[in-house]
Amino acid sequence: MRSNFRIGIIGKGSQYLRISKILEKYNYKFIVYKPNNKNYYDRTSFQVLKKCNVIFILSPNKTHFNYIKQFSNNRYIFCEKPPVASKNDLKKLAKFNHKKIYFNFNFRFSNISNILSKINKFKLGELLYGTIISGHGLGFKKEYVRSWRSSKKLCKKGVFEIVSVHWLDLINHHFNMSGIKILNLRSFLNKKKSCDNSYCKITLKNKSEVDIYSSYTSPLIKKIILVFSNGTIEQNNNSIEVRGPTMNLDKNKFFIQPKLIEKISISESRDYNFSLEKSVKFFLDHVKKKKSFSKKDFINSLYVNRLIL
Repeated sequence: MRSNFRIGIIGKGSQYLRISKILEKYNYKFIVYKPNNKNYYDRTSFQVLKKCNVIFILSPNKTHFNYIKQFSNNRYIFCEKPPVASKNDLKKLAKFNHKKIYFNFNFRFSNISNILSKINKFKLGELLYGTIISGHGLGFKKEYVRSWRSSKKLCKKGVFEIVSVHWLDLINHHFNMSGIKILNLRSFLNKKKSCDNSYCKITLKNKSEVDIYSSYTSPLIKKIILVFSNGTIEQNNNSIEVRGPTMNLDKNKFFIQPKLIEKISISESRDYNFSLEKSVKFFLDHVKKKKSFSKKDFINSLYVNRLIL
């Protein structure tokens, strides 16, 4: 695919590997700048980046704001979540022009997000309660110990700001949050490292609550249960089931499990990669068509960012 824009990527970690494959799949060419921990602004390399009119910021969370500030002047920016890592930077970012800045909360493009967009179609009613459990054993890998994800300096709240933030954004995107209580941030493996387990409770504007637990020290698990006034949505690793209505009785008038409305089979890795690809394509479609990004999405991204600080 030919394009009339030049793409520059900042960062060369695991997310770079995923996104570079997507860009290569669609024949986009790009240059890569790999920052080091001591100097994020190598002047020579930055002169090359400044010739690009599209920037992907895939570096540690703590560096995001300064890179956005460096490149926000008339360039399209794809920035990994969370937008920034401090309240002061968030306050400054709120004053930026939103039109060419996109934050990658890619769960918005996942299978569960697609199901949640059909709540009215399924006639599920109002959300009453939800719980989300998401984890895997990244903390036991050697590369985790050496990465910025385990560094308190570069990633103060660890798995909470890396993984839970995606779920916060997803719930806010579909239901509108009003508050959050962080009940537990724990460094299970090493107290000197950043948090590898987190648990929080969020409140929605209708006063309902959703619990979110994220872990880097658990077996692979993704379990979502959302209870509505007229049905349920449940994801259990490899499938998503939608059931309803609430009034489902047997011949003796006892309540029985609601009828299956829809069921889809999913793969954790394929779902993640597919949603990331859709997120990248969504961004590049705006670039190609010279479209502005939604101010509402910009404000919502900053709101979710504020909740984790």
